[in-house]
Amino acid sequence: MIHLKTSLEIAKMHQAGKLLAKCHQQLKHRIRPGITTLEIDEWVEQFLHQHGATPEQKGYMGYPYATCASVNDEVCHGFPRNTPLKEGDIVTIDLVVNLEGWLADSAWSYPVGKISKSAQTLLDVTKSSLYRGIAQAKAGNRIGDISHAIQSYAEEKGMSVVRSFIGHGIGRRMHELPEVPHFGPPGQGIKLKEGMVITIEPMLNTGTYHVKMTDNGWTAKTIDGGLSAQYEHTIAITGNGPMILTKQADENVIL
Repeated sequence: MIHLKTSLEIAKMHQAGKLLAKCHQQLKHRIRPGITTLEIDEWVEQFLHQHGATPEQKGYMGYPYATCASVNDEVCHGFPRNTPLKEGDIVTIDLVVNLEGWLADSAWSYPVGKISKSAQTLLDVTKSSLYRGIAQAKAGNRIGDISHAIQSYAEEKGMSVVRSFIGHGIGRRMHELPEVPHFGPPGQGIKLKEGMVITIEPMLNTGTYHVKMTDNGWTAKTIDGGLSAQYEHTIAITGNGPMILTKQADENVIL
C-alpha cells in the first residue's frame, strides 16, 4: 500500500531533509586524502545527535553504522573502516536521517583530492541522470518515465545503470512502496500522485552493471572492478512539480 503524505507530513520530512542536506554540505569540506570513512561515520552520528536527530540506518536489520561509505568499485552499502582515503579515490556517503519520527534519505559521491578525468565524468553523468529522473517525477507521469530518463541518458554517455538496487517510497519507514527502478521503458509502472514521497538514487558504473556481494553480506561491488557512483534525493510529488526535500543550499539543480 502506498501512503500519501499530507502537506504537514511533507513539511516534517522536509525538516529532516534540510538537516541531512546540511550534513552533506559539511562533509564536502571534511572529505580529503588521509581521512577514514570510520571517522566520517562517527562525525555524522555526532552531528545528527547534536541536532536532535538519529541515523536511521544504524541497527536496521543489524547494520552496525550510521552511514554507508562506498569507495571506488563499491556500489553501495560499504562499511565505514579505518583505511585512509587516498588522493584520486571517490567515495559515496549514504545516510538516512530520522527527525521526530520522519525520515529523509540522500547519498552523495565525493572526489578525494584530485581525481581522474574518467572518474569526474562518472560523477557528473550520475548527478545529471538523477536530475533527469527528478524532472519526470510529476503527478500524472509514471514510475517508468523516471526510470527511462535515467537509463537513456546514462547509456548515451557510456555508463551502465545498476539493476540490483532501486529507489523506494519513504516516510516513517525507510522503505515503503512504490519501488522506483532506474532502468526500463517509459509509460510503465504506477501513476505518480500528489502526496507520494520517493527516493530517486541512480547508481552508475563505468563498466558492466553487474555486481557481486562481499563476505560481509551488505556491500555490493562492481563485478569487473570498474568505478561506481551514486547520487540520491528524497522527492515529494506535489501539484507544482517535484519538490526536493534533501536539496543542498549551494546545489545547482538542473531540471
